[in-house]
Amino acid sequence: MSDIDIYLKLATLPDDMKKEVDDFVDFLKAKTIAKERTKGPRKAGLAKGLIQMREDFDEPLDDFKEYM
Repeated sequence: MSDIDIYLKLATLPDDMKKEVDDFVDFLKAKTIAKERTKGPRKAGLAKGLIQMREDFDEPLDDFKEYM
């Protein structure tokens, strides 16, 4: 099936169904990208140094002091 055949079929659909086709195409593209990312074993430590926690992470927030 060629791109033109698909386009001709798409052109005959009502607008609400075209939106569904558009959403489905986006879903298929995202699924393909996700498959490509998960190929091979994952490597530990790739995000090392990208995330830092503040020293006062465990301290209560000022917004909740009245409840404590």
